[in-house]
Amino acid sequence: MKFVVKAWSNGGARAGILHLGTSTIDTPSLLLSTRKGLPHFISPDLLSCLPAPESRLLHVSPLHFLEGLSMKTISKIGGLHQLLGLHDHCFVAVPRDSIQCLPEANSTNKIGASFETPCGRLLIKPVEYMEMISSTRPELWATLADEVPAWVSDKRNKTSVDRTIKWLDECISISPASGAVFGAIVGGSSLEERRRCAQEVATRNVSGYWVGGLGLGESMDERPALLNAVIEALPEEKPRLICGLGLPEEILQGIAAGVDIFESTYIYHLTLGGFALTFPLDRTEINASNLVPSDVGSDPRKINLRATVFRKDTTPIVEGCTCYTCRNHTRAYINHLLNVHEMLAQILLEIHNTHHFLGFFRLIRDAINAGRFEEFRREFVQRWR
Repeated sequence: MKFVVKAWSNGGARAGILHLGTSTIDTPSLLLSTRKGLPHFISPDLLSCLPAPESRLLHVSPLHFLEGLSMKTISKIGGLHQLLGLHDHCFVAVPRDSIQCLPEANSTNKIGASFETPCGRLLIKPVEYMEMISSTRPELWATLADEVPAWVSDKRNKTSVDRTIKWLDECISISPASGAVFGAIVGGSSLEERRRCAQEVATRNVSGYWVGGLGLGESMDERPALLNAVIEALPEEKPRLICGLGLPEEILQGIAAGVDIFESTYIYHLTLGGFALTFPLDRTEINASNLVPSDVGSDPRKINLRATVFRKDTTPIVEGCTCYTCRNHTRAYINHLLNVHEMLAQILLEIHNTHHFLGFFRLIRDAINAGRFEEFRREFVQRWR
């Protein structure tokens, strides 16, 4: 792995280039949420419909594979790339999955981290976690962490940092020969513990940093201080990854602090609910005729394609969009698929929403390179509030 910062804007926001595996990816970038290594609704043969190479970063939780094939079998097959046949994609392994493998702070102890998974509540020890990493062979992986929600006590925050640093050292000592390692940084809502954890992790031999424990109860108002406490303690030449920030405003908040890679479940939740992103990917205003009072649940950012108003709408989701869905299908067709409960509806929606959200990240990179990120952020938040 190699990472180079190419441009700065307004002090914190930065654009760079990440060389990972065979891919070269511009940052800030989106880490696509997956279930067992594949996007939730997009089949492998349709992945080529997504913009490349920015769609080739795939988030995977090793805990997904605790049901089904054994780690030994996955290792014999040759890891995730051979198992899934995705040789041009890069896997980023993070223990937490914001949809199905959530950290359970009350059950975590000094032995290992606890997670709520489809297999039930599991306690994962560092040695077991590293066996998963060695078997799945991702290009990039984050160390095991004791993530805690915002409302825990100061004593629990301190304990989470101590455990995470201890597990970091254990993971590094038994790490596989391949794959870049990102050190986990936790500390809940405590500025002091966040800062202490970041300072400790910065002294370790890691390729980058994973800021964990966010999106677990803290407010958007207190998050900038937490992010700044972490980022200020980290070297500038290494990339930063974050989980739990999914809304566009949250993405912009993280980028303003200096985060480079984002794992987000925003696309998944939109798609599952039958929503399609429609906000313009340029400086033009949205067409007000696309939104009518009967369009239940819609707003200037997205439309609810389950609504009856789209039953006879023969236009694409977004005029001029170049995604597979908009080039081949209409709002009326997707409305029909949603209302008869055909899975094809989610497939087409996830293709569009992923394509559109990747376009949002492209706009952000352009704003940073032009030195106008803060202006872009302010306009976006005010325009779509």
